[in-house]
Amino acid sequence: MLLACWSPKGGSGTTVIACGLAAVLARSGPPAGALLVDLSGDATAVLGVPDPAGPGLAEWLAAGADVGAGALARLEVAVAGGLKLLAWKPPGPGYRPGLGRAETLLDALAADHRAVVADCGSAAAGAGLALAAGAQESLLVLRPCYLALRRAMAAPVRPSGVVLVVEAGRSLGRRDVEDVLGVPVLAEVAVEDAVARAVDAGLLARRVPRPLERALRPLVAGRAGRDAA
Repeated sequence: MLLACWSPKGGSGTTVIACGLAAVLARSGPPAGALLVDLSGDATAVLGVPDPAGPGLAEWLAAGADVGAGALARLEVAVAGGLKLLAWKPPGPGYRPGLGRAETLLDALAADHRAVVADCGSAAAGAGLALAAGAQESLLVLRPCYLALRRAMAAPVRPSGVVLVVEAGRSLGRRDVEDVLGVPVLAEVAVEDAVARAVDAGLLARRVPRPLERALRPLVAGRAGRDAA
C-alpha cells in the first residue's frame, strides 16, 4: 500500500511524520521492509544520510520515457532497520520534470510489494500532487492552525484522513478539524522535545522516539488490518 503524506502549507511537520511512519513500518511491516519516497528534498537530512552520489528521484522525473520505472530500484539507498530511501537529490540548473512521469511513478509505487510512504511536501503541483491524489491512503498532515485549516479546505486533494500535529495553546482541536474537513483524524502527534532532538541529530530512522512511535501506531495498525482484509 502507498501512503502519501502531504500538507496544505510548509512547516506542518510532513517530512518528520513521513520519515517516522516509514521507519515504524519498516520494523513492523512485511519482511521486505519499507520504502520512503522523498518529494520534498529534506528526508536525507532528517534521516541523517548523505544525498546519493548518483542520480536521485528528481533526475528520474526529468528523464525521457526510455528510462522506465525499473530504474527506480537502482536509485534506492539503504537507511536502517529495513528502510530504504528514494531520495530527491537537488536537481541541477534548468530542471524540468518530464510530462507524464508523475503518473508512471504513482503506478510503480502503488504496485510495490513493500510498505511505501511518500513525503509529498505541500502537494501543490507535479509529482507530489499526483501521489497525494492517487495513493491508496492520502494523509493530510495538519497543525490545528486556522491558516493551515483554511488552506486545507481549498486544497486540490481530498485526504482519506488527517495526522494532527498537536501544539499546546491552540484553540482548535480534533473535533474542529473533523467537522470542517469531513474526514477522520487518524493519529495525533504531539510536538515533543525528544522528536526534535532525534531530527537534529539525524537519528530518526535508527531510533524513533517512543512518543512519535506510539502516536503513529494507529496508522500502522490500520494498514495491517486493511492488508489482512
